Amino acid sequence: MTLPTPLDDLLKLAAETGARLAPLATGTDAGRDNGHESYRVLRESGLLALLVPQEAGGAGLGFGDYWRVLAELARHNGAAALGFNMHHVVMGALADAGGTRLPPAAETFRAWMLDEVVNGRKLFASATSEAGRGAKLRGMRTRYRLSDDGTHYILSGKKSFVSLAGVADYFVVAAAADGAEDTGEVSHFVVAADDPGVGFGAVQHMSAMYGTSTAPMTLDEVPVPRSRLYLGVEGMSLFKVVREPHWMIAGYTGAYLGIAEALFQHTVDHVTASAARADSPVVQQELGKMAARLWAARALVHEAGDLVTARRGSLEANAMVHAAKYVVGEAGPRLAQDALRLCGSAAVSPGHPLERLIREVQFAHVMPAKPQDCLEYLGKSAVGVNLYDARAFTW
Repeated sequence: MTLPTPLDDLLKLAAETGARLAPLATGTDAGRDNGHESYRVLRESGLLALLVPQEAGGAGLGFGDYWRVLAELARHNGAAALGFNMHHVVMGALADAGGTRLPPAAETFRAWMLDEVVNGRKLFASATSEAGRGAKLRGMRTRYRLSDDGTHYILSGKKSFVSLAGVADYFVVAAAADGAEDTGEVSHFVVAADDPGVGFGAVQHMSAMYGTSTAPMTLDEVPVPRSRLYLGVEGMSLFKVVREPHWMIAGYTGAYLGIAEALFQHTVDHVTASAARADSPVVQQELGKMAARLWAARALVHEAGDLVTARRGSLEANAMVHAAKYVVGEAGPRLAQDALRLCGSAAVSPGHPLERLIREVQFAHVMPAKPQDCLEYLGKSAVGVNLYDARAFTW
């Protein structure tokens, strides 16, 4: 299908797709299914091409509007929205490069990847995190080398918490050059799920977000054609993250905003089911406090996302996405506490949407950037540290 381009039409499509995803959330959360049906629905919707430039067959959405669509999906099914975001994390650099003339190898790579998404309906995911290191690029233990005949890169290593295992067609794998002492020069490679030497462990049963289909990944001498080096450039991944960190550290923010919005709405629905509760001034004040927290978080997310669209890579935009990630991560658990007080047993009853949302909203802090990293970035910005210098970070 051809995606519409006006934002209102895309939000309507996201709401319609979300209505198909919503009934799947409870069963997947309980482990009664593997959650793969949600990604079939997302493939069918055409929304995988949200960021693809219009001239290549996509919607050409900017970062701020992408967050709005992501939040709409997350209101219906948070785990599916997070998995959906993993696809767009690796599409983001291609979208950012839209309209920019690139070297021939990069142009060829971009055309191939966009075609795989638009015409092949292929799903991509990121494989960056490693045990004990999280998503930090510096010190990467996964390594690559050029094959003896120079036609392939050979990748070896282990990744942890790889989302969309068993679902995605391709994984964009971060790795450092074999033998390099300074592993700050990290590259990304597109590895097919069925490439020789690629393996996945059991999907992890987590306390929330089971539907992200997250599992450990092993790469045992995996041959990757040179044409699948991301944008045809080695060693630039850390530089990209430092200059334009919005996808790496804040892509999840829109999803967690949507989960928080769903949590608030379910709380309102539960309260208003009883006229006595709904008419209580005390209850109304509690709902008012929740609404104020949610509105504040939403306003910051929208402003930060729109600033990235308008001034991508500016120090102000980079600082604001860190602030938005931190504030959403703080607001969600506070809303969960408010919901527990207002809704009582409904909020802890297995299978009730409130119980699932209360668990899910707590995990924004687990996703990069962590709260301390967000605050450190904002503090460095305040005192004038050069935030374009990779040496200023532990990334």
